[in-house]
Amino acid sequence: MGVGRPDTDRPVRLTTAAAVRPVTARPAPEPRWRPVDALVVAGYVALAVLLTADQWRRPDRLFHQAGDQMLFEWMLARAARAVTGGENPLHSAALNVPHGVNLMANTSVLGLGVPLTPVTVAFGSQVAFLVAVALSLAGTATAWYALLARRLVRSRAAAAVGGLCCGFAPGMVAQAGAHLHMAAQFLVPVILALVFRPATDRVRRDGVLLGLAVAYQVFLGEEVLVFLALAAGVLAGAYALADRAAARRLAPVVARRLGVGAAVAGVLLAYPLWFQFFGPGHYTGMPFHTRGYRLDLASFTAAARQTVAGDGHRAGLLSPNPTEQNSFFGPFLPLLALLVVVRLWRRPLVRALAACGLLFAALSLGATVVVNRHDTGLPGPYRLLAGVPLLDLVVPARFALVCVPVAGVLLALAVDRVRRGAVRAWAPWAGAVAAALLPLAPTPIRTVPVTPVPAVVAGGGWRAYVPPGRTLVPVPPVTGAAASPAMFWSARTGLAFDAPGGYFIGPRSATDPTARWGAPDRPTALLLRRAAETGQVPPVGDAERRQAVADLRHWRAAALVQADSSPADPVRATVDALVGPGRDVAGGHLWDVRPLLG
Repeated sequence: MGVGRPDTDRPVRLTTAAAVRPVTARPAPEPRWRPVDALVVAGYVALAVLLTADQWRRPDRLFHQAGDQMLFEWMLARAARAVTGGENPLHSAALNVPHGVNLMANTSVLGLGVPLTPVTVAFGSQVAFLVAVALSLAGTATAWYALLARRLVRSRAAAAVGGLCCGFAPGMVAQAGAHLHMAAQFLVPVILALVFRPATDRVRRDGVLLGLAVAYQVFLGEEVLVFLALAAGVLAGAYALADRAAARRLAPVVARRLGVGAAVAGVLLAYPLWFQFFGPGHYTGMPFHTRGYRLDLASFTAAARQTVAGDGHRAGLLSPNPTEQNSFFGPFLPLLALLVVVRLWRRPLVRALAACGLLFAALSLGATVVVNRHDTGLPGPYRLLAGVPLLDLVVPARFALVCVPVAGVLLALAVDRVRRGAVRAWAPWAGAVAAALLPLAPTPIRTVPVTPVPAVVAGGGWRAYVPPGRTLVPVPPVTGAAASPAMFWSARTGLAFDAPGGYFIGPRSATDPTARWGAPDRPTALLLRRAAETGQVPPVGDAERRQAVADLRHWRAAALVQADSSPADPVRATVDALVGPGRDVAGGHLWDVRPLLG
């Protein structure tokens, strides 16, 4: 993705192999680093910190998708535990006792958790999570800024605008509040730069670096890598149609580069991928219907909730959930992108970007097109991918995330032309860019209150009741995809204790690998869940008590703990009826079940 910087208004060309035709005159080499670069990066970091500010100020809150934050806090804590304790980073027995969790088959974000180990150990999982969110947003913006500034535009202002869009678009902010594996895209421009490098030398070096980057991206988020591979293929194919001569000339170099990269990544990922698909706790399929997570066509011109012009009610109607508002570009940015494409149509890069953006926008609409909540019945191109292995596991709504860097690059090209005086009427263009971006300015990620970790757990008082090899069971035990106190308490205590259940994806049973949320439900967990949901104490007899003993033995339980408990709570009354009365402890209520289990 590297090009020379022409000293005229000649189109900047990007080929499928990342090369341009040689130019007869080149400007003097520019410094790779300027003081303004530090200011731009500092601005990105400051904005990322601002977006997470509510939780920095109020640590008793979590981002609005609280269950997802609990999951990723636990993953970061588990990565730190693997580093400091020399444990297997691909599997953990600290959750879902007695079977454990296949972390490679879940979003374990080891690529963030391992380097953030010092932060996690020193400051805890919540600080590590917030740092990871800020680094993902600012790092993605910085990586795109660097690529744009070095390869595609001459103006640092243009690169800064493009990086801002790529890192802080509404879809990126929506994902960052819950899904670290989708927000951590800072290696995407690095991989593209290596694949589409303009020079034809150092093929082996570039291939090795490409393999290392791809392998690392797997430990950040495999779904992003899938989108990247598809988008790069579409971009390359579209560019080849626009500049066939350059494609024929450079295709062999790219093929060799990809071959070396595939070999390096294959060696590094052979065992982790085997463990993911065949190791303990592996599963097949997904525990939810991915086709249901599609976007409304009207959402592409709507404002996301996490923007200054956002309307939470309408955004909620047009998206599957708050974290999948990936397509909300507002009323002006799509129009501006269209104008840029028309104005710069002669550039092969612009044509390729337009083709890529349109295709992935269409894929995000799912199997049938919905317009303003009305299913038109018109088939969408996603139908062609719905039966393809691996691709059928991808959430359709996330295809729109590919449109984010497409829009960012188009914006950078447009601003670059204005800054270089290639556009005489610069004021209307500058006004158009401002009108497109200002309504999309992100607002701090919403937070919700959370029940704190009981003092008996946070302070270590539980150790008097839970001997080695036994577990602490939060009440009520989590079932299905519910937010998991076990993961939350475990993360906040540095995985100090083992617990059953959890919020993860695993197999239905030892003999059925079909995916499901969490561990297979035990009868006692379902009984306590019914008490929590209905507010009524269910009938409890000898059969239920015997089943409770069997379930507690399965979980290897030593103690049950309920946070923020009161005598009138129906769940507490149900546990009392099952195992006998417990005792009040700091921050909750505890049942010592060791005498009951023998």
